[in-house]
Amino acid sequence: MPVQQLKDYLDIEQVQYISVKHSPAYTAQEIAKRTHIKGNLLAKTVIVTIDGKMAMIVLPASCRIRWDRFIKSMDTDFIALADEEEFQDHFPGCEVGAMPPFGNLFGMDVYLYDELAKNEEIAFSAGSHSEIIKMKFDDYKTLAEPTLLSEGFVNPDAPKPDWMCKRKVG
Repeated sequence: MPVQQLKDYLDIEQVQYISVKHSPAYTAQEIAKRTHIKGNLLAKTVIVTIDGKMAMIVLPASCRIRWDRFIKSMDTDFIALADEEEFQDHFPGCEVGAMPPFGNLFGMDVYLYDELAKNEEIAFSAGSHSEIIKMKFDDYKTLAEPTLLSEGFVNPDAPKPDWMCKRKVG
C-alpha cells in the first residue's frame, strides 16, 4: 500500500491525520529523532508468523518484544520473526520495513502493545522510509481493530523502580 493509497483510505473513512515528510530513515528510533516524535508515540511494525500464519505486532519505537513472555501471552509454542523475503510480497507498493500498522488491509491479524493505547495520538510509517502519518489513536483502533496485549514487551529506556536502582552506601 503506497503512501497515497493509505491517505485515500483514511480520507474515505473520514479520519483526520497529518502527513510528515522527513529525510530517509530506516529504524523507528531514527524516524522518531528526525520527526521529533517521542518513541512512545511512534509505532513500529514487526511481522511474525504465529503457528505458521503471518501476523503484525505493533509496539512503541522505544520498546522491544520479550519473545519468551510474548509466546507465553499468546498461548502458543511457535512464534518466529518473519524474514523480509517472506513478507515483502504481502505489502505491494510499500518499502520493506515501512509497512503501516493496518494488518486488516493486508489480511493479517494485528497485535498491539497496549502502552500505545495510553496515548491520544499514534504515528507510524506510511509505507515509505521518508513519510509518517500521525492520527488519533481511537481512530486507528477503530480502523485496524488490533488485539491489545499487555504482556511480552519491554522498554529498555524506562526508568527502573527504586528497588532495582543501586544505591551508594555511605
